[in-house]
Amino acid sequence: MTKLSVNINKIATLRNARGGNTPNVVAAATNAEAYGAQGITVHPRPDERHITYQDVRDLQPIVTTEFNIEGNPIPQFIELVLKNKPTQVTLVPDGNDVLTSNAGWDTLKNKAFLQDVIKTFKDEGIRTSIFVDPVLAQIEGAKETGTDRIELYTEAYAVAYAKGDTSAVKPYAACAELAHELNLGVNAGHDLSLDNIAFFKKNMPYLDEVSIGHALISEAIYQGLESVIQQYLKFLK
Repeated sequence: MTKLSVNINKIATLRNARGGNTPNVVAAATNAEAYGAQGITVHPRPDERHITYQDVRDLQPIVTTEFNIEGNPIPQFIELVLKNKPTQVTLVPDGNDVLTSNAGWDTLKNKAFLQDVIKTFKDEGIRTSIFVDPVLAQIEGAKETGTDRIELYTEAYAVAYAKGDTSAVKPYAACAELAHELNLGVNAGHDLSLDNIAFFKKNMPYLDEVSIGHALISEAIYQGLESVIQQYLKFLK
């Protein structure tokens, strides 16, 4: 079964829009786990516009499943991860001016940098994953960085699938096959939803984990968090 890690950034976005502590991100994480989620993902950004660094510190002692912290490995992010020691750190090449993640790493050009950062985390026993586009050369480059896993950036699949192009999953399946041959774990995320997850899972070999936030939280507004998580778990079997 592919694990479901629930990204709770959007809970923090809603809280921050009003101030205070409603909705509560710790309660959201606890409830998501109680409803069957096998992981909690957060993506703190330098401007803390949704998940804050304090949220990470608050979540660390209460997450009982896998805790995944995503982000651009700038010095303060590295320090945050090392102090809170999640199950997994996912490295994402976000610029400060992007609304949401919009590209994977160029693992060839950034090889030396990624090697150094990944070694820092792995020396502390933290599993590493790097966000990559579904390009075979980038998977080969990822192997050279020393990472444990890759996370395939799935926006292109989601956009094409919504237009009826089911062939859009093929580059992802090919990358998953290559990653498996290279002894890399395979995660995926970005714009996966109840509309497209079943087809993606059915056609993706060796898929260890998906991280889903925006769609899942949006769907939960209409259907409830427990119902939505249970639907994802059914599709991910």
